[in-house]
Amino acid sequence: MALDARWQEIMGEQPAAMALAGLPAPDGGGGGGPDLKAEVGPWHGAGNTAGELKASTAASVTDLDTANEGVGGNTAGFDSSAALGEVLGTWKTRLTHVRDECERLEGALKAAGRDFGERELDTRRKIAAEGDKHPGPKKEG
Repeated sequence: MALDARWQEIMGEQPAAMALAGLPAPDGGGGGGPDLKAEVGPWHGAGNTAGELKASTAASVTDLDTANEGVGGNTAGFDSSAALGEVLGTWKTRLTHVRDECERLEGALKAAGRDFGERELDTRRKIAAEGDKHPGPKKEG
């Protein structure tokens, strides 16, 4: 049994068409428009958002430190002062981890967009070059 028929038997639908770099196959197979678009814009935008979150989180760590300056000395002997110090430490740790992860994501997301964009252009150039080497059948008439 052919793969297409088996797929239809199992799934009740035709298998998805495939296109490379958004171009249909020259022999009419594969069909369809671009299924996957890899553009720099959304990735770069997500990287910018991660950068903004990094800056905001870094500012929050500074604000947390500033807001708690002198609290320990003024509340010495109170049970709440020990609890406050513990909470301050855990929040600083959490915010620092978030800041560091946002910094990592900023670079990774921007690099992914750049890489996808470069690969997309490279693939389109290669397909165009192959098309020039192997022109399709001549139409008579």
